[in-house]
Amino acid sequence: MASIDDLIATVARLRAPDGCPWDREQTHRSLCAGIIEEVAEFLETVDLDEKAHMCEELGDLLLQVVMHAQIASENGDFTFEDVAAGVNEKMIRRHPHVFGDLSLADSAAVLKKWDEIKATEKTNSTKPKADTLFKDVPATLSALFQAREVWKTVTRKNLCPGTSANREKIDALAEMLDEESAGNALFEIVAACRQAGIDPESALRRKTQAVRMACRANAETSADA
Repeated sequence: MASIDDLIATVARLRAPDGCPWDREQTHRSLCAGIIEEVAEFLETVDLDEKAHMCEELGDLLLQVVMHAQIASENGDFTFEDVAAGVNEKMIRRHPHVFGDLSLADSAAVLKKWDEIKATEKTNSTKPKADTLFKDVPATLSALFQAREVWKTVTRKNLCPGTSANREKIDALAEMLDEESAGNALFEIVAACRQAGIDPESALRRKTQAVRMACRANAETSADA
């Protein structure tokens, strides 16, 4: 794709010895704040349904990817081609029902197969994999995202969180929710936490950890039975 090649060449030129002083000073670490900001700006265009602006923000996100790839290329680590090839191979490998002969009935079966394939893949990460029951979620994610991921695993793997989370109560609540009522409820609980002097992030993070521990204990008990 000519446009991608042009962008890669532009970033390489900016990073060249006679390029832009600011771009040449950037590192993987210095760009971290920028990529978070760009993601937030893109999410705002989705919320506002601003298609033209969405296109622009996706371009800014792509620029971040190309910048990181260029820095890595200069250090002899990897290239943009490696990034694109790696994710393309991953998508083909994790969709055997599309690129292979496997037949999967629905989205639930697709997600189950995705998890099975992912579990067999090797990773280049040096981070220890101490918890095999739940997805390895970055600690820097908000407590809300962490809770969402934990509950997704609970439902997908049909885990029993015991008294830490009432599955029936949550299922019943889900049937009554829509986006507006969910937003209202979340805002009200955050506002109430502020009134009560409670940090909602900390409260939710600790609750999520309690659910994880309860599920893990139940799983270990079942394995020993």
